[in-house]
Amino acid sequence: MSAITVKLDGQAVDADEACTVLELARRCGRDIPALCYQPAVEAVAACRLCLVEIDGQPRPQPACTTRVRTGMVIHTDTAQLRALRRMTLELLLAERSHPCAVCVANGACTLQRLAAEHGVDHLRFAPPAEQWPLDASHARFALDHARCVVCTRCVRVCNEVAAAGTLQVIGRGAAARISIDFDQPWGESTSCITCGRCVAACPTGALFEKPYRRAANDPREGVQ
Repeated sequence: MSAITVKLDGQAVDADEACTVLELARRCGRDIPALCYQPAVEAVAACRLCLVEIDGQPRPQPACTTRVRTGMVIHTDTAQLRALRRMTLELLLAERSHPCAVCVANGACTLQRLAAEHGVDHLRFAPPAEQWPLDASHARFALDHARCVVCTRCVRVCNEVAAAGTLQVIGRGAAARISIDFDQPWGESTSCITCGRCVAACPTGALFEKPYRRAANDPREGVQ
């Protein structure tokens, strides 16, 4: 890999030609937000939160899939980028249902954290009336489509890391959703290996492990 020099937020930094703008920025301490990015799997620029401005480019570019090149001038934090990120977060929150107070991921949700960091305390868009289903048919895990942002981290981990091929995306646009064995109940899946990697990869409360069911004489806190 060849060493090159780029300008990142006005500072000249050395980089490898093979790295992406997001990798370089995070290495340099820049906190570029992202929901769909995960180092262990292929980047797909699905969430569009990691957009950056690059001199000579007519529009912002996704940092997770844009490779650095010599002489590149990159801006990671501008008024336009902050406005775009806030708008994207509002749209993600409005597209489904995200009642944080009753969510299993409350306090440990990337979407919740990014919304707070970007000052999203209300939505300018009305949420859709559609009711999204909950698949709790699996013995250990559940999938709540209402809290899914279709970042596809779970799909890529299932396919590229676990090599199970259980998860896919079906539908288009606002109707897109995660599917188990091409729209089968999770509890009836013949390909799922119950590894839990998809649950660990989920940045919201869409995929979660079920709480244990305590016995009548169990003094521990739990869900009856």
